[in-house]
Amino acid sequence: MKIVILERNSVGTDISVDCFRDFGEVEIYGNTVTVEETRERIKDADVVIGNKAPLNESTLAGSKVKLISDFSTGYDNIDTAYCKENGICVCNIQNYCTAAVAQHTIALTMYLLEHLPHYDHYVKDGTYASQDRFSNFDLRFTELEGKTWGIVGMGHIGRKVAQIVEAMGCKVVFYSASGNSSVTEYTRVDFDTLLKDCDFISIHCPLSERTRNLFDADAFSKMKNSAILINVARGPIIHTQALYDALTNGEIAAAGLDVLEQEPISKDNPLGQIQDSNKLIITPHLAWASVEARQRCVDQVYENIQNFLKGSPSRRIV
Repeated sequence: MKIVILERNSVGTDISVDCFRDFGEVEIYGNTVTVEETRERIKDADVVIGNKAPLNESTLAGSKVKLISDFSTGYDNIDTAYCKENGICVCNIQNYCTAAVAQHTIALTMYLLEHLPHYDHYVKDGTYASQDRFSNFDLRFTELEGKTWGIVGMGHIGRKVAQIVEAMGCKVVFYSASGNSSVTEYTRVDFDTLLKDCDFISIHCPLSERTRNLFDADAFSKMKNSAILINVARGPIIHTQALYDALTNGEIAAAGLDVLEQEPISKDNPLGQIQDSNKLIITPHLAWASVEARQRCVDQVYENIQNFLKGSPSRRIV
């Protein structure tokens, strides 16, 4: 059997993928972007391990691919209808980065809430050494205790964040973008109530037509001017220009982003103009990428192939 890994670098070169040699020949590419590259590289493959590379009729037609198992939970890059029609099994991975994304959500929040870049610079530039008192707190900060934390998307990650912030003293409410949530342990509210009442809002929902540009100019106008917004889900859930305006006009206090409308960030993204890290911090889509999460990613794809060969594919989408 031949396995082709199209985007080996997506799990990091520090994580071994040698385990896939247990199943046969393995052909590895650091990254694959274009239709032409994809088509050529998978034409003789039995199993394709992808991530973002396009896997649809234009790349799969004429191939002998039997299984696609992405290094991701999302499978927007795969034409599942075409795969179903042509007998190609599609599997994803699930819940491999819940702890990592929840941890990063809290890290972004605390970085902004306590103005850590300001105080770190205050010490390192010599200002602290020249003052005549032991402490400095010129930028005010508050506690999580007693505040209201709103969650958009109460799936595995949303629930993990809820557990953490509740333990830190927050009241947790959530908005179900799909309207189909079965969660009962936390209070469900409508979107306007979430915007109006919450001191912190973190986004953990999938990107869909319901959630695209969910946070637009109208949404920001309804938020507290002391609110902090965290997005570790998908970039297009927030309207980029509207967020820039809200931050520069003081409609909200700060935002922490791990995802953007275009990745890597485009040179004309207005958010790149905001250099004040007390107001905006952007990380390069790394919330999911703890060492442990990336290892689980590889392990689950291995299990998917193993179970497929046994005739009972796990985490099957198609």
